[in-house]
Amino acid sequence: MAAGIRDDVDDDELRENHEINVTPFIDVMLVLLIIFMVAAPLATVDINVDLPASTATSQPRPDKPLYVTLKRDLTLAIGNDTLPREGIGAALDQVTSGDRQTRIFLRADRAVDYGDLMDLMNLMRAAGYLKIALVGLETAGANSQRVQ
Repeated sequence: MAAGIRDDVDDDELRENHEINVTPFIDVMLVLLIIFMVAAPLATVDINVDLPASTATSQPRPDKPLYVTLKRDLTLAIGNDTLPREGIGAALDQVTSGDRQTRIFLRADRAVDYGDLMDLMNLMRAAGYLKIALVGLETAGANSQRVQ
C-alpha cells in the first residue's frame, strides 16, 4: 500500500512510506514506446535526391582508370571508343585483359534515367565486373567541377 494508518497512533499523522511508486514510471515508458513505434516508420520518408552531385572527399585514382560512359542518348563508351550495349562484356574483357577485379568508373549523363543506369550496371555485373564506382560532380562550397 502507498499509505497506511497506524493502530497505535496518538496523533493524526500518517506513517511515511519509503517505497518507490513505479507506476508513473511504467506509464511514461509505455507512452514513449508507443510514440517511438509510431514515429519510426515515418522517419524513412522518401526525399528528392540529386544523385549526380557528391560532397565526398576525392579518392585517389589509379594511374590508368577505366571509364565507362553512358551518354544522354544511351550510347556507351569505354574511354573514348563508342560500343554497342550488347558488346560491353567482351569490350571490358579486352580492355582489362580478363581481370575482373579491375575497378570500373561509371559516368552517366544527368539526363539518363536511373533505370537505364541500373540496366548498365546489371550488364556489367553479369559480365563478372563487380567493382563499379560511380563518378559524379565534386562540390566544394560554391565551386563545383566535373571529375575527370
